[in-house]
Amino acid sequence: MIMGMITACGYHFEGGGYLKNNFKRVYVQILTNRTSETGAETVFANALVREILQKTDTRVVDNAENVPVLEGAIKSVTFETLSRSSSESVVERRVSAMVDLKLVDADGETVWSVTDFSWHEEYNVSADKITDEANKKQALEKIAVRIAEKLVGRMQNNF
Repeated sequence: MIMGMITACGYHFEGGGYLKNNFKRVYVQILTNRTSETGAETVFANALVREILQKTDTRVVDNAENVPVLEGAIKSVTFETLSRSSSESVVERRVSAMVDLKLVDADGETVWSVTDFSWHEEYNVSADKITDEANKKQALEKIAVRIAEKLVGRMQNNF
């Protein structure tokens, strides 16, 4: 798992302050996936880990004992058609994801939370199933990155 590799080696980017309450360490829990998109929970958790490491001074640890925990759920991933070349042929789709996140201190108290935060991304539909799945996966990864950017920024002390 990427998250384990990033945190286990102690690699850390210099950032712009700590997460709320000056948390110097945090555990990022794999999100609960309430969707049919297999693997989305790992994509979103890894995006959060990368963003915390790149933009804050908070260190991500691989054990939840006695440290704050970032936890949450992917509530939905939906698709809508944006354009068609004919009544049966879709050319472009929009994928949207909605998440809930909360930052809980070591005593179990919620210090920051957000509900129903969503983002969307468009992608080109391909007649080739493998290409289409790759395009969809890339769009979902972009959503995860954008959500991580926005929410980690909001979790920082200087927000």
